Amino acid sequence: MAASSGGDGGGVYDRAMAVTVSVAGLFEQAEEVAHVAREPVRSARSAPVPDDLDPRVREAIAVPALYAHQREAWDLAARGRNLIVTTGTASGKTLAFTLPVLDALAREPKNRALYLYPTKALAQDQYRTLSSYRLSRLRPAIYDGDTPTEQRRLIRQSANVILSNPDMLHVGVLPHHDRWGDVLANLRYVVVDEAHVYRGVFGSHVANVLRRLRRLAAIYGAQPQFLLASATISNPGELARRLLGVEAAVVGDDAAPRAEREIVLWNPPLVDEELGLRGSALAEAAKLQAQLVERGLRTLTFAKSRKAAELIHRFTAERLGDDSRLSPYRAGYTAQQRREIERRLADGELLGVSATNALELGIDIGLLDAVISVGFPGTVASLRQQWGRAGRRQHGLAILVASDDALDQYFMREPEKLLGRRVEAAILDHTNPRVLAGHVRSAAFEAPLDESDVAVLGQEALAAAAADPELRRTPRGYVWSGREYPSARVPLRSADVDAFTVVDAETGSVLGLVERSRAYATVHTGAVYLHLGESYLVEDLDERMLRALVTPFSGDWYTQAKKETHTSIVRSLREELRLGLPVAFGEIEVTEQVVGYERKTIRSQERIEAVALELRPTSFTTEAIWFVPEPPQLAGLDQMPTLLASLHAAEHALIAMLPLWAMCDRWDIGGLSTNVHLQTGRPTVFVYDGHPGGVGITQRGFEQFEGWVADTAAMLAGCRCSDGCPSCVQSPKCGNLNEMLDKGGALTLLSRFA
Repeated sequence: MAASSGGDGGGVYDRAMAVTVSVAGLFEQAEEVAHVAREPVRSARSAPVPDDLDPRVREAIAVPALYAHQREAWDLAARGRNLIVTTGTASGKTLAFTLPVLDALAREPKNRALYLYPTKALAQDQYRTLSSYRLSRLRPAIYDGDTPTEQRRLIRQSANVILSNPDMLHVGVLPHHDRWGDVLANLRYVVVDEAHVYRGVFGSHVANVLRRLRRLAAIYGAQPQFLLASATISNPGELARRLLGVEAAVVGDDAAPRAEREIVLWNPPLVDEELGLRGSALAEAAKLQAQLVERGLRTLTFAKSRKAAELIHRFTAERLGDDSRLSPYRAGYTAQQRREIERRLADGELLGVSATNALELGIDIGLLDAVISVGFPGTVASLRQQWGRAGRRQHGLAILVASDDALDQYFMREPEKLLGRRVEAAILDHTNPRVLAGHVRSAAFEAPLDESDVAVLGQEALAAAAADPELRRTPRGYVWSGREYPSARVPLRSADVDAFTVVDAETGSVLGLVERSRAYATVHTGAVYLHLGESYLVEDLDERMLRALVTPFSGDWYTQAKKETHTSIVRSLREELRLGLPVAFGEIEVTEQVVGYERKTIRSQERIEAVALELRPTSFTTEAIWFVPEPPQLAGLDQMPTLLASLHAAEHALIAMLPLWAMCDRWDIGGLSTNVHLQTGRPTVFVYDGHPGGVGITQRGFEQFEGWVADTAAMLAGCRCSDGCPSCVQSPKCGNLNEMLDKGGALTLLSRFA
């Protein structure tokens, strides 16, 4: 059997006897079981370790053979190809991209490699793996925001594998490239792990950072190869090309073994059929985790927030009466605390760990018997990533506990729509003007920008430079005319430079940034603000200082902003007759004004209080899809208020289902429906990217319009409620507070599209 090493590569299953998990034995055909499926065992396909691999590396990795996809990656890298490895969890992707690096360093220690990870924890995990090889010529080091200042110079001088993240590359390396001259001149490989994370706004920024890296490396005389690794996605080649600006070969034929896995879709009991309310997903997950731990099964439960992970841990401990073999795992713990939890889980000291998605990525935590996912994590790719940790070498159990979200309930009714669905496409757009502008300035600061840079940065970058008043044209090219580093003004996780800083008033710590286009709806005075699953109450929104002061909040209510929204079509880029109606994709301007908010109870969603606000309107340009139903499609629905309520419900339902087709969250999408739009002159539904400039989400919706509409109609038809509920047409972010919604009208309308 082939072996592998590294963060997602395995280890030896050291238990005396594999645990056989049986749904019938555990749950006795509980009513909550919506569906059971089995994935068959898969044998490994091996390939020989390359004959030309440096003998010292062969001895260090100590494997008798490679998986076939690891050998394919080696062969492509040996031919100088950029590549992306997109195989399943625990398939040995780490060794696939590390083997060429180790060989290059063993042969020539002056070579340098840069490893980029989206989280510090992953860099720490990879550092431990590299250090374990004990190769005399391998000198790894971590260079991130936690690296002591006194160590940074030594790392630049002597480390030949530098483990970092895109944020540090953006603000700590590229603007100071004169200090990194030797690294850049000898840069042989750049590894980008967990590449599927780089999508949307974040991915669009990172794509520009990587282009800036390629540009500076070329200035210093190097052309590094790029080795990417990703969870399984539907467009790996396209993602690599969009991230790098160059072609990359795809290694996607997974040759690693897979244990038999049992999959259970678990739907909490319906407690109010009329309102469509179900029991707590957290309580159900704790019940399941307790049962599994009682049977001695090593179990990892994924929750969407820190607070949820802590609650599941507490509920499980209460059921068992003992928490000695339980632990939560989340951001907010010290690095030492997280490493200790990882070690205890890998060694089998812990049986039940409730975690945020901090453990979803490729940290090596050993072999697990069961994984529980609490709520659909947003993408099939992410769900498969989580489930892939169950039964790495033996029989495993994977459970999805549904929330009352529309997508979750749709999957409970239509399990094959989940289990048979291809993973999504990761979407980004590095030419988004709001994203690109800051990187053009940063590039001009790093070196004069001229026509020769078009090949790497793109024609759009040169056009942006010519129109930028903060750049000055010189005989050598466009240069930065300011004093400060322009990259310091460019947050990688926002498309809007003009953002509010969220500050904890008690500690003074910065919790995050909120784009101005979203700030008035999410951090207005009196709002309950969620950060990493923790609740805060906004005490003051300071528009002059662009700051929101918040304090920790433990109340049992939440807030929902009431907004007035208007759209104007800037230009249509594509217009087609689809499903019998005119559908367009293009640019629109969205104007929003928050006019109040409601306080609602968390448990029953009852209104406690309505508060009026008068905040100034904000406008942004973005991408959108819009359609105009034909009169026959509106027959019987064309009178007010039925018309507006039907369009509004259809808009909500479409937004809820778009994440099935694009790797995004419903919070990344906005919408507007109107009985008469000023420009179309007819009833119109808009769905738009919630990020200024757009990042390709609704473009994907336009391309997949037929399937998107079909899924939405099926979701509405399958929901058991009578008038609409959180599982179909009600939205947690509706600017009209979910007023004027006609579920039946929406279903009738969408069913007429043909």
